[in-house]
Amino acid sequence: MLDEKDWFTEIADEAGSAFSLRVRRRLHQEQSRFQTIEVYETERFGNLMVIDGFTMLSSRENFLYHEMLAHPVLLTHPQPRRVAIIGGGDCGTLREVLRHHEVESAVQIDIDERVTRVAEEFFPELTESNDDPRATLLFEDGIRWMREAPAESLDVIIIDSTDPVGHAEGLFSTAFYQDCHRALAPGGLLIQQSESPLYHLEIIRGIYADLRQAGFCDQATLFFPQTIYPSGWWSATMTSRDRPLPPFRAETADALPFPTRYYTAEIHRAALAQPAFFKQALAAGSDQGSDQAEA
Repeated sequence: MLDEKDWFTEIADEAGSAFSLRVRRRLHQEQSRFQTIEVYETERFGNLMVIDGFTMLSSRENFLYHEMLAHPVLLTHPQPRRVAIIGGGDCGTLREVLRHHEVESAVQIDIDERVTRVAEEFFPELTESNDDPRATLLFEDGIRWMREAPAESLDVIIIDSTDPVGHAEGLFSTAFYQDCHRALAPGGLLIQQSESPLYHLEIIRGIYADLRQAGFCDQATLFFPQTIYPSGWWSATMTSRDRPLPPFRAETADALPFPTRYYTAEIHRAALAQPAFFKQALAAGSDQGSDQAEA
């Protein structure tokens, strides 16, 4: 919400906290078929995209999220040739995926075309790879698309979704993960943005349980800062279709042929380190860990 002093504030009721940015002006507002999309020009964070009142990305710090959703999984899979991105309408994750020369095809499926068109206008740096011949942009229901995807047709699935509410709720479910499991080839990997480990530990525990029930073999959560999201601390959870997660290709990560702003081999190693409360909560399988995290 925007107050009379030009501060945009997102309130996290579940945590009793809020995050604010001072804005200069509203650049865009529309109601698409699915959601309300706004763009603000801020004083210090560049342009800010807001969907249904929730901060999605800013010019200043979106590289943290996009790099950590793309590079760790692509550098863990030994040969990521065929990639699908569910969600990701701003196209920043797609841009990072296509930096990897071994990727032969990347299909992005987002239900709302207007998010991409707004990003093209106000975040053109994120959409600069949309014309790459390896890229396919589809604007349809990602859940249905995955249900109809040919078996063993993908090497990597990236779930770049909003919070698990509304249209995105089905992306956090056993049934959806079962469809992903079927669509992945042997050795395939999936990664999903998995909310704040400080505020949303119960969601992450649910992701682990649903992935295991869907048949996935091994899980690991990576942690990274994300200034504009609740708590400022975010995560992505990676899982393997049918075998333990392999070690990431550290030598390749050390000598990437393209620039990154956050991701490095050292960051990759550090992001896999689990806080004590997180390990305890996953092991306990109870609400105690969540209560401790939010205390």
